Amino acid sequence: MVSKITGGLTEKILTLKILNKYDVDYFKCLETGFIQTEEPYWLAESYSSAITKLDVGLVERNELLRNRIIPILAKYFNTDNLFLDYAGGYGIFTRMMRDKGYNFFHTDIYCDNLFAEFFDLSDLTINSKFELVTAFEVFEHLPNPISEIEKILEYSNNLLFTTVLHPGFDKLQDWWYLIPETGQHVSLYSENSLNYIAEKFGLNFYTDGEGVHLFTDKSFAINPLTPAKLPYVIRTMKRKVDRYFRKVDGIKESLLQKDWSFIKTKLS
Repeated sequence: MVSKITGGLTEKILTLKILNKYDVDYFKCLETGFIQTEEPYWLAESYSSAITKLDVGLVERNELLRNRIIPILAKYFNTDNLFLDYAGGYGIFTRMMRDKGYNFFHTDIYCDNLFAEFFDLSDLTINSKFELVTAFEVFEHLPNPISEIEKILEYSNNLLFTTVLHPGFDKLQDWWYLIPETGQHVSLYSENSLNYIAEKFGLNFYTDGEGVHLFTDKSFAINPLTPAKLPYVIRTMKRKVDRYFRKVDGIKESLLQKDWSFIKTKLS
């Protein structure tokens, strides 16, 4: 099997049971460390529901991303222009960003736009250009990443996206992000593989080294995805103050992780 990133050699590294019934092989790209499944013949079954039962973090993720993304847009991009949330699910992020004054539009061919109706790509003129496109938790779903990313970049040369970098081949077996229960994560990236893709399209690549990344034709002296860290003493004091006020206000610990683990067990 050839690499879907480079067209070069791959090597089988893992076999997992997808959707609790299909034994599926995973391969690594020898040049970039990109990981792909064998040809994903099960995707029609996986996408019987575009939003899976395991995605209980959908609302919280959109809220966290909104708070993370706004300072980046405000500092490095023209916020008077149009923005597009690609494969934006129910339109939650588009709605949240419009609520904050950012002229976002939504597109997703698999999912109904429930929260940003009338602010869809189809409501704009053909060939509209955007200051920046966001694509959150999309790249890992792409069975043919290069052709799909090329399609996204037709909207803008600035693409801000999330996908969790894989932890290394020796740690894959127990990596939570594989999620074989749903079978939707078929492409998994190393930093090297994302840098290869950016270079292929003649773009600069920035990353926070974990899950937030940027392809752009802009060049920045400082990585825009790495926020300045507060001094250790201040971070420690902030954690203590936050814990105190959570206790005083009666704020309980989130059940999100417990719910995710519970549902994962049910699906298994």
